Amino acid sequence: MKHIRVGITHGDINGIGYEVIMKALNDPRVTEGKTIIVYGSPKAAAFHRKAIELQNFSFNLIKSAQEANPKRPNIIDCCDAEVKVEPGVSTIDAGKAAFQALKAAVTDLENNAIDVVVTAPINKKNINEAGFEFPGHTEFFASQFKAPQHVMVLMNDVMKVGVVAGHIPVSEIASFITKDKILQKLELLNSSMISDFGIRKPRIAVLGLNPHAGDDGLLGNEEQSIIIPAIQEARNKGIMALGPYAADGFFGSGEFAKFDVILGMYHDQALAPFKALAFDNAVNVTFGLPIVRVSPGHGTAYNLVGQNQASELSMIQAIFTACDIFEARTEYSNLTANQLK
Repeated sequence: MKHIRVGITHGDINGIGYEVIMKALNDPRVTEGKTIIVYGSPKAAAFHRKAIELQNFSFNLIKSAQEANPKRPNIIDCCDAEVKVEPGVSTIDAGKAAFQALKAAVTDLENNAIDVVVTAPINKKNINEAGFEFPGHTEFFASQFKAPQHVMVLMNDVMKVGVVAGHIPVSEIASFITKDKILQKLELLNSSMISDFGIRKPRIAVLGLNPHAGDDGLLGNEEQSIIIPAIQEARNKGIMALGPYAADGFFGSGEFAKFDVILGMYHDQALAPFKALAFDNAVNVTFGLPIVRVSPGHGTAYNLVGQNQASELSMIQAIFTACDIFEARTEYSNLTANQLK
């Protein structure tokens, strides 16, 4: 069986990215059936390997993805030779190194040199100082692959949650949310659950915006004027969307377990309870892209750098999830292509 070519961008070199990458790749169960290519800095990798005293691990240095050895973790040097690692510190050099790795991975995705990309965490401040100009990975990949309609989804084996308003200031959330945006997200969630997870009729829960989902208009009318009409139109299109549900009771009662995926109205409404209930092996997936992009659910964790305390479980899950989605999407594409013949 053909190996899946997994690209991994190293993220912020001053964070825990290299620690979780190397720990994950040191497990042969993770690399089996995959060709691993890290877009990063051999110098930074060596620094972190020494810091955590990781034994019996090394990268195979290559100049291009085409040179990758399927039996070893490979690394492409995307960074300036003088790149400096400053553990636990936000620096513009770290931002530049993260951005350079992302650009190299995008080029290889466009040229079909890798099949999927897994992104280690970045520091949004320093990477934007380096010219990134996006709120995060989600918006960057959506722009690079011309996917204006996309959904940021956090998931693990317990639940999947997406949001209408992602990296949006709280003061702008109410005006940002519209019926059309909710409907677009529902359509994307529905199609992605079918093609990427093999669920023929996904059940989608929709959360309200206001406390108690507006309480019949007493606590806000967005549910009645925007959210319910969007749900009704989605159902008219054959999408099994249900709600709106009051977020506190929905998560507190365990109602989420009845659904395949959840659509929250804004970032913290959906992601705070998700992370509280399911954080250890959580991953972040961008639905709606023509390519597969997954990242671990945690950040740079500057406070843990160099202490050999960072858990690699989320990175392992990100690698497995990316490969699972790639295989499911390939199978779905083949099935639908055969139906058209």
